[in-house]
Amino acid sequence: MSLAIENNEVDIVIAVLHPNINSFLEEWWPFLAPFHLIIVQDPALKEELQIPLGFDLQVYSKSDMERVASGSSINFSGYSCRYFGYLMSRKKYIISIDDNCHPARNNYGVLVDAVDQHITNLQTPSTPFFFNTLYDPFREGADFVRGYPFSLRQGVQCVISSGLWLNLADYDAPTQIVKPHERNARYVDAVLTVPLGAMTTLSGINVGFNRDVIGPAFVPGLQLVGEGKRRWETLEDIWSGFCAKAICDHLGFGVKTGLPYVHRDDAEVGNAMERLKKECEGVKLMESIVPFFQSLRLPTTAVTADDCVLEIAGMVREKLGMLSPIYLQAANAMESWIKLWKAVGANTV
Repeated sequence: MSLAIENNEVDIVIAVLHPNINSFLEEWWPFLAPFHLIIVQDPALKEELQIPLGFDLQVYSKSDMERVASGSSINFSGYSCRYFGYLMSRKKYIISIDDNCHPARNNYGVLVDAVDQHITNLQTPSTPFFFNTLYDPFREGADFVRGYPFSLRQGVQCVISSGLWLNLADYDAPTQIVKPHERNARYVDAVLTVPLGAMTTLSGINVGFNRDVIGPAFVPGLQLVGEGKRRWETLEDIWSGFCAKAICDHLGFGVKTGLPYVHRDDAEVGNAMERLKKECEGVKLMESIVPFFQSLRLPTTAVTADDCVLEIAGMVREKLGMLSPIYLQAANAMESWIKLWKAVGANTV
């Protein structure tokens, strides 16, 4: 089941909120140079990007978003601009890294090639139907544990590789406020498959996925609050991750998490209180969002990721719409996303 992934099958999507993309690209040069890059600029970023020579890349800005997504209900502001890169890619695989991330070092002080690890995760099977306590049995030096059914050892296709990060821990705003000085310094050399039915959060900060198979499931749905259209920051990715995991479970694909790590800047720590203001209403809604996705059952007629997104949108409208208008907006955004995905796929824009 293992697939060979060629460099020309991979797009690296980089969401850019800071003008110093030059230093970012120079730092990542050894790992990104062999690939095509899609650089997506936050519509609010006014400075002209200074990009070093030697990269094969395409840069997208606010004017491109307005040209391609005019009339869409999708908001590509902030780090949600990465979704525009997913939309515009024409490659089979996408690896997404944000501009506030640096190459991490492992326990021996060696720089980690995050791109290579994502590719490794995506070209080896996942084991969602039976948990292997030695983590990923397809890694060199590992295998299946005693009692693991031989009928399941072939695994299934892995379509999502969810990486982690060092330094700035993956905390929400309330936890960051309580633990402002806490950092993640533990590099755990492990990859595991997220079990069938288990919910997990995914983040475009450091993720790889098979765009052909699961791309439409990375849907920026839960985005807006009231008429002010205030962004919900990381909750956009959480909603997208829940959708993607539920669809993988339904279609019989696998999700791996763990390696690779990136090293993330401290910049967001000082803004934890501002983030809390933006996220507080969304944090409350998680108490209804999680049970919804835990109980979600998609029909057998949904056989592709875009089918599944539309089915979930209808269920969101029916089962959650009466709780808050934000769910109706999410359903509309999901349907708008699929229309946009199909329209862009049918036309070279």
